[in-house]
Amino acid sequence: MNPKVDAWLDARRDEIIRSLQESIAIPSVKGEPAPKAPFGKDVRVSLDHALGLAEKFGFETTDMDGYIGYAEFGKGEELVGVLCHLDVVPAGVGWKYPPFGGEIHDARIYGRGTLDDKGPAIAALYAMAAVKECGLTPKRRVRLILGCDEESGMKCLDHYCAHGEIPMMSFSPDAEYPLVNSEKHNFTAYFAMPYTSSIRVEAGERTNVVPGEATAIVPLSLSRILPIMEAYMEKSEYGCAAEALDEESVKITVKGLNAHASLPEQGRNALLALLDLLDKLPLPEADAKAVAGLHEVLGMYYNGQPFGLDKTDASGRLTHNIGVMRWDETGIESMSIDIRAPISMTREDLENGLNGKLEPIGMKMLRSGFSKGYCQPRESELVSKLLDVYSARTGEKAEPLAIGGGTYARHLPNAVAFGCEIPGHEAFVHMPDEYVSIEDLMFNVKVIADAIIALGLAE
Repeated sequence: MNPKVDAWLDARRDEIIRSLQESIAIPSVKGEPAPKAPFGKDVRVSLDHALGLAEKFGFETTDMDGYIGYAEFGKGEELVGVLCHLDVVPAGVGWKYPPFGGEIHDARIYGRGTLDDKGPAIAALYAMAAVKECGLTPKRRVRLILGCDEESGMKCLDHYCAHGEIPMMSFSPDAEYPLVNSEKHNFTAYFAMPYTSSIRVEAGERTNVVPGEATAIVPLSLSRILPIMEAYMEKSEYGCAAEALDEESVKITVKGLNAHASLPEQGRNALLALLDLLDKLPLPEADAKAVAGLHEVLGMYYNGQPFGLDKTDASGRLTHNIGVMRWDETGIESMSIDIRAPISMTREDLENGLNGKLEPIGMKMLRSGFSKGYCQPRESELVSKLLDVYSARTGEKAEPLAIGGGTYARHLPNAVAFGCEIPGHEAFVHMPDEYVSIEDLMFNVKVIADAIIALGLAE
């Protein structure tokens, strides 16, 4: 801890809050590519905003074709990276406060990205500025890397790795304290079932988000559906509604709760609940067969049980999320599955488990993706110094964690995730009413400054 740095940051508390509110107001969800904006115009605006703040503090900035940008200070051959991202997942439903409003209520800043990951990005920018403005002497260069596609494939970091300098050590404030030195494998798969269908189902926006709402249009009258739905609702924690579109078709809406796919137990998967309800309706034969097969396999599980994949090792227990479904007159066009798997498992284990249960009911795998997990040693300079930083700031003994979330850390050598979720504090990541308290925001700014001093500077 450095008292001069802390004082500089405390004096700019209101400025830090305003900068975060400005960033939150930009709805930087991935969109259609545009010139110099490979992930959409709003993401481009968010990157410009952050680089503009960096330039205000006198940092050298670089825009890498709109894929990613960075701000740097210091001298020396060795480079320390701080990895943040400016893109966010869609707002979803169920918000009390505007998801892109940045409103303050009860000393909390509400908005999509306050925790994941605009809050940490703004915190890191001001932490760097504090270290620089307080005149601390660099022994290594420090580079704040600002990605634009972390939530949708990390093509931003692929671009950086292909064209930019790889830091000798890095940390990403995009997970939890005290520190994450191990992340499970990330696996995604997409399935389809083509057939002539008379129902329509739509759920989810991102594979890595538990869907909080799912809808279906079915060729039944409202009078046939209501008694079944009402009986279902008596025993269900999900919200259900039915709306007659005409005399022979009804739109059904099921509401659950969004959550991050790495923590599916914190959400309520509306798609799985919708399939459960549809399985009780007198649907046409082909549709009834498709629904029954899916419901029988998927159930209401999230630890790989339906596929014989419920495994645990030192990196944690496997989780899975059925995130997105598109079902139209041509059948199931796409169903996505997100798996966070222990590092002792292989891609083949996961593909074989899914195909073994889904192929017999007519589901075919269209494609899959795999991102290998990692584990950095406890005794390394990176891990040990960051744990010491956290312990010095909090007075608590700190030990590293293993998680299921996929951060930038897995994509660079000698990298870990460090913050910014604080143990015991609510963390509505990818959920409605995501927020960061002002107290936690200031804590994060100071801890990131401590980390920059520990890894990159010498007084």
